[in-house]
Amino acid sequence: MAVPWIVPATANAGSRSAGRRIGPNGKIGLGVIGTGKRSLELLGSFLDSQDARVVAVCDVDTTRREATKKKVDGKYGGSDCGSHVDYRELLARKDVDAVLIGTPDHWHAAQIIDAAKLKKDIYCEKPMTLKLRECRLTIEAVRKYNVVFQTGSQQRTEFDQRFVKACELVRNGRIGKLQTVHVGVPLSSKACDLPEEAMEPGLDWDRWLGPAPMRAYNSTLSPRGVHNHYPKWRDYWEYSGGGMTDFGAHNFDIAQWGMDMDSSGPIEVIPPQDEREMHGAKLVYANGVEVIHGGPFGITFTGTEGIVHVFRDTLLSIPDGILKQPMKDGDLKLPRHASHTANFIECVKSRQRPICDVEIGARSIACAHLCNMAYWHRRKLKWDPAAWEFPGDAEANQWLDYERRKGYELPAV
Repeated sequence: MAVPWIVPATANAGSRSAGRRIGPNGKIGLGVIGTGKRSLELLGSFLDSQDARVVAVCDVDTTRREATKKKVDGKYGGSDCGSHVDYRELLARKDVDAVLIGTPDHWHAAQIIDAAKLKKDIYCEKPMTLKLRECRLTIEAVRKYNVVFQTGSQQRTEFDQRFVKACELVRNGRIGKLQTVHVGVPLSSKACDLPEEAMEPGLDWDRWLGPAPMRAYNSTLSPRGVHNHYPKWRDYWEYSGGGMTDFGAHNFDIAQWGMDMDSSGPIEVIPPQDEREMHGAKLVYANGVEVIHGGPFGITFTGTEGIVHVFRDTLLSIPDGILKQPMKDGDLKLPRHASHTANFIECVKSRQRPICDVEIGARSIACAHLCNMAYWHRRKLKWDPAAWEFPGDAEANQWLDYERRKGYELPAV
């Protein structure tokens, strides 16, 4: 299974599949699945695009769905934006060429696979998956159906290119031989223990839960009406891996990029010695580099000759002269893009792979999933990044996925 995952970046270049088209006026027809805070933050850039037109929105909450439809119609001065409760109805529309997926994490894999099978290009917010098996399956689906995929790890494109600069310094040897990478992100999730509340009118609660276990409604999971905060379903493992995966999708992504590991990953997972400790899990790579959960928020690369630390408003080095060193002839120069969404739209048109293609997103979030396993199961694990499994470990391989609720099984690729 190692072979399909390592493919040249131009492998999915080429014309659209038979029967596909760009929407009215030569624009990409975009459908929005999930209309919460993060989707609305991204929606503006798509609405302002000269190359895309939002044609339909989908949400299980009537208030949010209709508010987003109103926003889209107001932007275009019309009333023809489609409105759907079931994302599969949106995917079936002939005028939808691509989708923005901004649903809770436990829905991502099914929606990615269903969209890919219908030849829809995909922008999916991070974290890409809830479980490790979903990582492999989403890569398989995107490659099999030859669609363009971007995951929302915006640190590779935005924030004044600080992350690009940091990774260039590391990969060009400015800190010597890389030894450790500390990834500062929040903690894991826990079992959901929220009490029952009166149901929110207009919410399809069964569909919100989807593959997750049935439980009583609580507004912490699906806030009432249109809201301007990130809901705390992220705190519960039925729906998310917690801050570990939520911000880990960003920061482990930069760790992977700085190590040149976009098509691979660690080979061993080591929990902290103290079983009460929720920091200090280690991911060990074949070259001996250790990625450690902990340290200052952001990413800290430590080499034999210096240190580089980077986060969204910070780029510093020890010694500080490392940052002042000019690029040399022959140095690796990483790609720069001013906008994550614009890069996606460009690639939908060109059929090239975006800067955060499906395998990149899958392997970055796999690091966060593996750290969660270190804390949840408290034992050393061997990991095969090519086969996407724990070699010879039947117990651990049971943790790759979970049992989904009847009627919400994961689609076959």
